[in-house]
Amino acid sequence: MIQFDDVHKSFGARTVLDGLSLTIPEGQTTVLMGFSGTGKSVALKHIVGLLEPDTGRVLVDGESVGDLDYEELMRLRTRIGFVFQFAALFDSLSVHDNLSLGLTRQGLPPEEIASRVTESLRLVELTDAEHRFPAELSGGMRKRVGVARAIALRPRYILYDEPTTGLDPVTTAAMDDLMVRARQELGATSVVVTHDVRSAFAVADRIAFLHQGRIRQAGTAEEIRESEDPLVRGFIHGRPVTGERA
Repeated sequence: MIQFDDVHKSFGARTVLDGLSLTIPEGQTTVLMGFSGTGKSVALKHIVGLLEPDTGRVLVDGESVGDLDYEELMRLRTRIGFVFQFAALFDSLSVHDNLSLGLTRQGLPPEEIASRVTESLRLVELTDAEHRFPAELSGGMRKRVGVARAIALRPRYILYDEPTTGLDPVTTAAMDDLMVRARQELGATSVVVTHDVRSAFAVADRIAFLHQGRIRQAGTAEEIRESEDPLVRGFIHGRPVTGERA
């Protein structure tokens, strides 16, 4: 289970998270949704210790991430797959080598690494791209390789940071389907950061709407769809609410 407990985070004079509290249940996909700049990606980075809260705690399986030493944090990260917004692949490495890098660091034997790479590429339908380089792939294919790299770790949690940004509608739908299948086949708990409303409802079991650095409303996808909160409804239907966004 992942828990945010009254998390505050500022960068200089700018407050990004302002008392974020949220519990992410096991075995489901939780979407963090909201306007740009509301702290969605910042919250995600706290889960893997890329950022630390100014005050408050982020707990993963009962461990306070900010209190872990280096070795403990590295062990935690073996349980978490992180899909970055722009894939963050190593351009000088082939698709195979991008996927195998983290597995090699875990000390897995070569035959296990090969098996995991093949299986992960099968899941994202890129079995013919194993020996290609990132520059030879489309934006959508690079994002799918990013997903394959995450799931190759056999993680307990998968974190997606704006997975559909920059994709056309058809590729976006394919990415949504991939996220659903990855959860079903791996049984991993997923956290998806997005401001793409259609994508959010396509993949979410639960949705948490962030506004001004805290949770404005959280519930099942259907509960959020039927929300009576004017800000939430305005966001979902693309109708800004005067005076509410800032």
